[in-house]
Amino acid sequence: MILGGYFVLVSSGLALVFLPGARAVALVGWRKGRRRLAGWVQRVGQGGRAGLSRAGVGQRVLASGLGWLLQHARWVLGALAVLTALPLVAMAWRHWVAIDTFDHTDVRIRDERVAALLAGERLVPPAPLPPEVFTTREVELVRPAVRFASRDWALLDPDFAQRLLMVFRIMREQHGYEMVLIEGYRSPQRQAQLAAMGGHVTKVGAFRSYHQFGLAADSAFLRDGRIVISERDPWAMRGYELYGEVAASLGMTWGGGWRNLKDYGHVELRRPGVLRRAAEEAVPAAAYEY
Repeated sequence: MILGGYFVLVSSGLALVFLPGARAVALVGWRKGRRRLAGWVQRVGQGGRAGLSRAGVGQRVLASGLGWLLQHARWVLGALAVLTALPLVAMAWRHWVAIDTFDHTDVRIRDERVAALLAGERLVPPAPLPPEVFTTREVELVRPAVRFASRDWALLDPDFAQRLLMVFRIMREQHGYEMVLIEGYRSPQRQAQLAAMGGHVTKVGAFRSYHQFGLAADSAFLRDGRIVISERDPWAMRGYELYGEVAASLGMTWGGGWRNLKDYGHVELRRPGVLRRAAEEAVPAAAYEY
């Protein structure tokens, strides 16, 4: 119903702009309607104070309001045009701009050679690193409670896992960066815990992150046997920029490109409807907080 109304308004506006005949008809109709309305207002007001006193309160208010509209018709029409245009612009903007954590439909792999390689080869996850590699102070500062994070590749969505492994391969072979998975699948309980730590950690609660569906991962770099995760390191920051470019070429979204909370090590594979369905069906996030 609403979309139909907007369609009629937009169609009428375009007709008035581009069709002289439509403008002429509209102008004639406007003048006739205005004369009739003015005559009605004048008849209501005839008889001076006595006539107005005999008229009902509602009728007097209506006559006064219509008279004001006639005097300020151009301003009223302009305001209506602006109010109509704003929702239309907002609707169009929603389709042009991908909003953080919202579903996105473009997951195509831009490089045809990489797409063919992924279709014909199953990449194998690297051997797991010792747990103490992930519990250094540098890693803990960027990824709180990282010791409880899952780095099990088998819990990731198979398509997403293959794309991420291809990112690791390209980063190693073409750019000289060895990458390591910091966290993949994240349970609703852990997501709620991280959200409770504050917006500097994450701004979304349980079932509002692609981590819960095995469609997101946080990664960093391995240099001389140590994980380099902070973007304050120029070498790492350059690596993150390359990482974002490679991930985007494989149809994934990079957290470093977000407008709000920058998450340089984060990539996700956005699938239409995943978060929306989860929001409709999931238990409230508060139920998962400890």
